[in-house]
Amino acid sequence: MRLKRRRFGLLRPLVGAVCVTGIALWGIASTGAARADEAPLIKYNGNSRDYWEHPPADWFMGDETAQQHGTHPYPGQPLPTPHDELVGLVKDNIKLQPGFHIEVLADQLDCARQMVFGSDNTLYVGCWTDHVFALKKQGDKWVAKTIIKGLRQPTGIGFYNGNLYVTDIDKIYRYKDIANNLDNPKGEVVYSDFPPYTSHGWKYMVADSQSPGWFYIPVGPPCNVCMIPSGTAQYRHVNPDEGLSEVAALGQRNSVGGDVDPRTGQLWFSENARDWMGDNIPSDKLNHLTRWGQHFGYPYCHQGDIPDPKYSMGHKCDEFTPPALNVGPHMAPLGMKFYTGNNFPAEYKNNIFLAEHGGWNQFWHTGARIVRIQTDPDGKNISQEPFAWGWIKDNKYWGRPADVVINPMDGSLLISDDQAGAIYRIWYDGKS
Repeated sequence: MRLKRRRFGLLRPLVGAVCVTGIALWGIASTGAARADEAPLIKYNGNSRDYWEHPPADWFMGDETAQQHGTHPYPGQPLPTPHDELVGLVKDNIKLQPGFHIEVLADQLDCARQMVFGSDNTLYVGCWTDHVFALKKQGDKWVAKTIIKGLRQPTGIGFYNGNLYVTDIDKIYRYKDIANNLDNPKGEVVYSDFPPYTSHGWKYMVADSQSPGWFYIPVGPPCNVCMIPSGTAQYRHVNPDEGLSEVAALGQRNSVGGDVDPRTGQLWFSENARDWMGDNIPSDKLNHLTRWGQHFGYPYCHQGDIPDPKYSMGHKCDEFTPPALNVGPHMAPLGMKFYTGNNFPAEYKNNIFLAEHGGWNQFWHTGARIVRIQTDPDGKNISQEPFAWGWIKDNKYWGRPADVVINPMDGSLLISDDQAGAIYRIWYDGKS
């Protein structure tokens, strides 16, 4: 069933915005709330154009509260975990549902985020910093090489008709016939209508199976919570080859993951809720787009039923589309896929596998796991359960799942981890 669409027309050059729960940095743990008088609270005006265009390095701290004082992300992209140490951490800590197994497929990938397979089974991996990897299977091993350098947070990547598409804050590059040009790929700008803001400027590309060549791409706001600049806090439907786009959804804060339901052709997407409301609120969300132009509440309402204490401005939560599922506070849900492979048991078909990166704005960390979500095509009878977990040890992240993808060669599930710098493979054989 194809979702009904209200066309909003092609987007003109727009002004953008930012946000941070899905940031690729890990939080420093604290055994309890720090005293609010240890240091002045950090306050920035998140509604100013200067803040959006020239954010301070710690822009995500700008709404700091006494209650959450002492929470902050780790400063910098972590180094990849050495191979032998990583294998040991996986063996000793990762728990799985019965009959499933996990292994380290590749490591020493310093910032692995979104993954996509090419038509020749090359695995392309976006990165938090400035480059893109390609991995090819050679015998029993996967060998990685850096194929693109010098971009800005190229976390979002897509593949269509032999071409690789890579996002770069305010534009999309196309690398034609990538399989035959891995040694010297030539990129060309094919879309340049995203806002220029770096905060929450990273992207994720969701291929639209109903409209080949089109992608759903989220545009985050340049703040934790603010009166958003136009053209931000939305999902766009983009055709990079033609340079076209239209607005698909509004009112999403920071989405870094989504997929199209193979049963209906409708978009589902994860959303990171705002920070600085406490360890236990608001919940992050899984959203379901059933009608073109739906508004999912940000910045007025959070988790479907909590008006923002400053920005609700008279709006009621029932004005907006509620989440299909509240996944929990500070889980930082990122990449997700409907399972369409043939390795897992039949009851896993069309289930959602969601990577929870884990948040930073809390004293006792949560997330850092893969969850399995079962739902009817219409979003009814929805439930979630842990599928793979254990990337938190002693309240510290040693790994942070960022994306999932189905391996077309064997139906296994691959997981990228931008904390340990690795890709894992999970498969099923029914054995303990």
